[in-house]
Amino acid sequence: MVDALPHISEDLPRIRQLDEAAINRIAAGEVVERPASAVKELVENALDAGARKVRVDIADGGKTLVRVIDDGCGMRPEDLPLALSRHATSKIDGSDLTDIQSFGFRGEALPSLGAVARLNIITRANGFEGSEISVSSGTLSASKPAAISNGTQIELRDLFYATPARLKFLRTDRAETQAISDVIKRLAIASPAVGFELNNVSGGASRSLFKVLPESGDLFDVLHRRLMQILGKEFAENAVALQAERDGFTLAGYAALPTYSRGAAVMQYIFVNNRPVRDKVLIGALRAAYSDFLTRDRHPAAVLFVTCPPKLVDVNVHPAKSEVRFRQPGVLRGLIISALRHMLAEAGHRASSTVSALMLGAARPEVVRKPSVSYQMDSCNFAGKAANIQFQAPQFAEVEAVFARVDVMEDQTAEQSQTEASERYPLGAARGQVHENYIIAQTKDGMVIVDQHAAHERLIYEKLKDQMEANTVASQALLVPEIISLSQDDCSRLLGVQDTLANLGLSIEPFGKGAVAVRSTPAILGDSNVKVLILDVLDELNDQAHTQTVKDKMDAVLSRMACHGSVRSGRRLRVEEMNALLREMEATPHSGQCNHGRPTYVELKLSDIERLFGRR
Repeated sequence: MVDALPHISEDLPRIRQLDEAAINRIAAGEVVERPASAVKELVENALDAGARKVRVDIADGGKTLVRVIDDGCGMRPEDLPLALSRHATSKIDGSDLTDIQSFGFRGEALPSLGAVARLNIITRANGFEGSEISVSSGTLSASKPAAISNGTQIELRDLFYATPARLKFLRTDRAETQAISDVIKRLAIASPAVGFELNNVSGGASRSLFKVLPESGDLFDVLHRRLMQILGKEFAENAVALQAERDGFTLAGYAALPTYSRGAAVMQYIFVNNRPVRDKVLIGALRAAYSDFLTRDRHPAAVLFVTCPPKLVDVNVHPAKSEVRFRQPGVLRGLIISALRHMLAEAGHRASSTVSALMLGAARPEVVRKPSVSYQMDSCNFAGKAANIQFQAPQFAEVEAVFARVDVMEDQTAEQSQTEASERYPLGAARGQVHENYIIAQTKDGMVIVDQHAAHERLIYEKLKDQMEANTVASQALLVPEIISLSQDDCSRLLGVQDTLANLGLSIEPFGKGAVAVRSTPAILGDSNVKVLILDVLDELNDQAHTQTVKDKMDAVLSRMACHGSVRSGRRLRVEEMNALLREMEATPHSGQCNHGRPTYVELKLSDIERLFGRR
């Protein structure tokens, strides 16, 4: 029989004290998971030292070399050996662990790195001589003088050579380099007043991977310029600034329009007291704020800074310091949701510029071919054709001239009205409808294409929400109640929210076993297919089973109901109806995207259209 516990001796086990090298290697397993973790710890030390410029050199994805150079305050020669001792730090005195004002505070990073790699430190503080010290696999060398300007240079070589098992679990050089780049970019966003540089060193040559210069000026302007450099021009163009405060918490940053959503949560940067974190409460609040605008497979893009007194947040949860705990998570969650929704409401009908860019990218001018030789006369212009036709029918010339003058006057009046509307309103004046679904409108400096069904669906949804909040959802009684057969479970689910649905204008009641009777529907939906409406509501209730609040469920139900009252694709609209839809979109918040986060309109500037035709 195989021994169930082969690592336990039959003799009475003895308790022994681990040596310092083993303790440091164990601690390193929590602090330093990969090269990116080492870079994060060293760069945060540089920021704590007040550095204005930080340079990072790496080789082989940080496995063979990580070098961090900063112009911070440096260290005294006598303090340098102590910096490599566990739990030795200049950032706290240990009297109050709830008052953490710096990135580092445990005093574990440098000794942990020295336990699993070859570490060399050269430093100089203002007014002191430079000094150098090395540590390899936990063995400390003597400190010696060194030539260096003010600041610190930390060189880490052969990471995890002392723990080969950890080395085997590292990913490819490219993946580790990408992880390091992501760490540097997050820290660069958090500190726009600091310049950052990341270089890849290979074969004696250095290649720049990332570089930003220190920014100065107004807080939001500085952050906006830094975000444009790191996240790109598109994010900067489609992000809206926000700032709010509640019960000691301050929220600031930029959040993108819903139509600038992403397929994964790759553009969500959240900071607590300038510390990059991955917190479920904050990510959940961000997701909830966009729940009205995005489907489950789309993710918002945002850069949010939460600032609060250190006593309101516990950063001492894990050695990696990427997780935090709040004393009042409900207050912070409510602040984030309300601030983001207020910001989105102020954005009005605005849609992201990337929608137009995608359309222009899809549009391709027709390839110009050399005209074939023709021996026929060139056709005359339309004015010439009209003149010829009129000349060929002289018996009606006088009568036709009278009607032509009347038509011209009416056309000129309508044209003048349309021109004034196109210059006066952001979404312009309707010029026509194509494929019975898309409204073409002329603006002052371009044109707008509107998806009439998606736009009207959003407008109906916003009206239903307003009526629900005011408890005034008007309902219309059906002349004959609609009897709908359902499964027993579906009937129970619907009747379980019977009162709530009644407040939304949808009145149902049980009708025998396995059926419900629909007495009334929301008046704003007009004549809708009642059975399809009930089935859609039921599907939404099933999909939203995991939703935390009743309000979130009802918003989802309203969104599904709004589809039944909107203008259908394929319906021809009069010019007055099209213009009324445009004006209502301009007056309604969030009308730039439908209930699923897709754009309701695309705007093309005249300069872009002319560029498509080679006129610019």
